Amino acid sequence: MATLSCRFHLAIHRLPCNARVRPSFSCSVQPSQSNIKVVINGAAKEIGRAAVIAVTKARGMEVAGAVDSYCVGEDIGKVCDMEEPLEIPIMNDLTMVLGSISQSKETGVVVDFTQPSAVYDNVKQATAFGLRSVVYVPRITVDTISALSAFCEKASMGCLVAPTLSIGSILLQQAAISASFHYNNVEIVESRAHATDLPSPDAIQIANNLSNLGQIYNREDLSTDVSARGQVLGEDGVRVHSMVLPGLPSSTTVYFSGPGEVYTIKHDITDVQCLMPGLLLAIRKVARLKNIAKVNLLA
Repeated sequence: MATLSCRFHLAIHRLPCNARVRPSFSCSVQPSQSNIKVVINGAAKEIGRAAVIAVTKARGMEVAGAVDSYCVGEDIGKVCDMEEPLEIPIMNDLTMVLGSISQSKETGVVVDFTQPSAVYDNVKQATAFGLRSVVYVPRITVDTISALSAFCEKASMGCLVAPTLSIGSILLQQAAISASFHYNNVEIVESRAHATDLPSPDAIQIANNLSNLGQIYNREDLSTDVSARGQVLGEDGVRVHSMVLPGLPSSTTVYFSGPGEVYTIKHDITDVQCLMPGLLLAIRKVARLKNIAKVNLLA
C-alpha cells in the first residue's frame, strides 16, 4: 500500500503590480510503513484471544499466525468471536507458522503465553527464523532468563521478558518504591479468586523491588513466627498476606505506615483487557531491541 503526500509551495516573484501570484502544488507517492507481523503463541487462552483482538485493532501491526494445542484448525477470528474470520487457522506447530512468515521483509514478533518450560525453545525457534519475542509467562525462572540473555546477545536479536503487562501494576510498583524511602513498615495484601501461584508474581515482584534499598521493614516483629502475620519475602521484612475467595477480583494492596498515618496503594484487575495496552507497548519496544530486556514498559 502507498500513501499520497502533498506539499504546498508559495513562490513569490517580482511581477507587475496587476499580476496575480499563483500557489503551486506538488504531489508524490511514498511507500507507507509496513506493519509488524505478530504471532500469538497460546492463542486459544483467554489472554491469547484478547491479544488477537487487540493486535487486530492496533495501528501498525497485524496478526500473522496463531499457535495453540486447542482448537487446532479453527479460524482464530471465529474462536475470538470476532465479526469476521481472519482466515488464520490455529496451528499446533510453531515451526511451521514461523516458516510461513519468515520470508517477509516486515518485522516479526512472537508473543509467548505458554509455559516456563517451553519459553527457551520457543524463543530459540523464533530467533532462528529472524523474529523477535515478547514473553509473558508467570513463574519464569532466573536460569531461563539468563540462558535467554546469553542466546539473544549472541544472536543480536531482541527478546522482551515482561514481569507484568498491566500499566496499573507498574504504576503501583513505582509508587511503592517511592514510598519505601519514607516509611518503616510495609505489608502486602492480595486477593485472588483461585488458590494458584501464591504469593502471586505481582506480590513477589513488589517485594523484590522494595528489597535491597537499604531499608529494614517491620522491625518490631521482624522475627515472629506467627503464621497469621503472613509470609516474609526476602530478608528485608516485607510481608505478604494472600486471601482466596471465589468471586474476588485480582487485587493487590500495599500498606505503608509511619507515626500517625497510613499510606495505601491499591490496584484491582477485573478483566484481562487491562493487559492489552501493555502488550502493544511491549510489541513496539521489542521491535527496536537487539538483545534481551526485562524492562519497565513505561520507561
